[in-house]
Amino acid sequence: MFKKKYSLDSGATSMRQWPKRLLVIVVIVVLGLALSMVGVRYYYNTNLRAVSTQGDTQVLVVEKGATVDEVAVTLKKKNLIRSSLVFQLYIRSKGTTNPLIAGTYNLQPSLSTPQIVSILSRGKVATDLVTILPGQRIDQIRESLINNGFSKASVDRALDPAMYKDNPALVDKPANASLEGYLYPESFQRNSDTKPEEIIGASLELMNKNLTPEIRSAFAAKGLSVYQGVTLASIVEQEAFSQSDRNQIAQVFLKRLALDMPLQSDPTAKYGALAAGHGASLTYNSPYNTYNVKGLPPTPISNVSNTSLKAVATPAKTDWLYFVAGDDGTVHYSHTLEEHEALTKQYCTKLCGN
Repeated sequence: MFKKKYSLDSGATSMRQWPKRLLVIVVIVVLGLALSMVGVRYYYNTNLRAVSTQGDTQVLVVEKGATVDEVAVTLKKKNLIRSSLVFQLYIRSKGTTNPLIAGTYNLQPSLSTPQIVSILSRGKVATDLVTILPGQRIDQIRESLINNGFSKASVDRALDPAMYKDNPALVDKPANASLEGYLYPESFQRNSDTKPEEIIGASLELMNKNLTPEIRSAFAAKGLSVYQGVTLASIVEQEAFSQSDRNQIAQVFLKRLALDMPLQSDPTAKYGALAAGHGASLTYNSPYNTYNVKGLPPTPISNVSNTSLKAVATPAKTDWLYFVAGDDGTVHYSHTLEEHEALTKQYCTKLCGN
C-alpha cells in the first residue's frame, strides 16, 4: 500500500515540476539567443570602426563593373577595413547591392567603414592623381590627360612613341605603331611640376614589368609575337571582366585563330568604326572588323591589365568555339553554332536585339 501511494505521489510531483523545468529551458534559450544577438551586434559594430588612427594613405582604384565583394577584398588586403564581410553587409543594409562609383580614391586607415562607403558611393575621387583606367583607348587616355590640366600640345608630344624609343616595353612594337595597348592602367601621383611624359613613361615601365619573360615565352609558344599577344589581350580586356571569363574567352579566340576562323569580336568592329569617325558600328567595314577580316586586327584596341595578359598566356583548358554575354552579364559558352544560337536567343534578348 505504502509503495503504491509513494509511486503516485512521486509521479504527480514530477509532473508538477515539468512546467518549471520547461520555463527554465525557455529562459535559457531566450537568454542564449539574446546573448548571441548582442554578440553579433557587438562584432558588427566593432568591425565598422576604423582600422587605426594612424597609417599611410592608400590608393584604391574601383574599376568599372567591379562588384562589392571584389572591392571589399581589395580594401581588406590594403588594411583599410576590419572585415570584408561586415563591409558587404553594411552596403546591403542600405538597400542596394552595388552603389560604388568607379574611380580612384585616396583612403586612410582612420576612416570607418561607413565613411569609406560614403566616399565610394558619392564618387569623391582623388584630385592629386592621374589615373589611366583599364580598357581605355589611347584617345580616351589623351582626353583624360587634357582634362587633368595638361595642354593638348604637351599631351600629344607625350604620346609620341619616338620619345620612348629606348623603353624596353616597346622593343616588340612595330616602328610605325602608336602607343595603343601599351599604356598600363594605374594611378600616378602628380604635382604642379609633373609633365605628361613622366606619367606616360611610368605607365610604360609598368607595362614592361607586366610583360614578364614567362608571358613573352607563353606568347611565343602559341605562335604569337609580343605585339600580337598584347593585341589579343586588348580584345579579351574588352570582352570580359572576371578572370575566369577572360581565360575562357582567350581560349575561344586562340582556337579560332588556329582554325583560321574570324574572331567575330564586337569590340574590334566598334573600334574600327570609332577610329574612322563613325559611331560604334558593327557593320562599318574596316581592317578592325573581325566579322569580315580573319586574324587579329592591325593594332591593340585598348590598353590591357595583367589579368588579360595572363589569360592569353595561360588560357583555360577548355574547348569552346563560341560565347555570348547574356543580358545579366553572364557569359555562356558552346561548341557548335546551333548551341550558340540557342543560348543567344535564350539569354541575350536585349543586348543582342532578340
